[in-house]
Amino acid sequence: MFITLEGVDGAGKSSHLGWLETWFKARGRRVRMTREPGGTPVGEKLRELVLHEAMHAETEALIMFAARREHIEQVIRPALADGEVVISDRFTDASFAYQCGGRGLPEARLAELENWVHADLQPDITLLFDLAPEIAALRMATTRAPDRFEREKSDFHNRVRAAYLRRAEQFPGRIRVIDGSCELDQVRRQLATVLESLA
Repeated sequence: MFITLEGVDGAGKSSHLGWLETWFKARGRRVRMTREPGGTPVGEKLRELVLHEAMHAETEALIMFAARREHIEQVIRPALADGEVVISDRFTDASFAYQCGGRGLPEARLAELENWVHADLQPDITLLFDLAPEIAALRMATTRAPDRFEREKSDFHNRVRAAYLRRAEQFPGRIRVIDGSCELDQVRRQLATVLESLA
């Protein structure tokens, strides 16, 4: 099973990664936790570039998919073939949200990259943590130094959120929207409901 977590920066998805891992392990499943950009030695180097170096929006998109190609071949496919549950902090929905929604690249261009890099691979389920960007920004204000995406103005993050919600409407069977504004235990109840529906 391939599960991805998505949402604007600060929506809370990372807070639930450990809980998700524990949920599956308690049911006897082996779990591979990973992230994008990153997940491999090459991917982690590309992550540093894309999070901290200024670049053209198309360059940014190409780097994301280059890192993703390594990630799929080195981590995701082998783990799935070995029967593991793969849980990834972000995947291709993030590219459509950030590079198309945020940066304004044409969706058709990223769809070509998606088809090239992983035409036959999609997550079984995507958990989209939805939260107003202004609330997300307040949550992140004291956590760490912001990266290049997190420093973008509120309009950027509003476009990212809107793009995520459009993806959820486009793929309602795969993308499940989680209300990230709830208290922690309420969010986890939402997650448990989704996960139990997969059994």
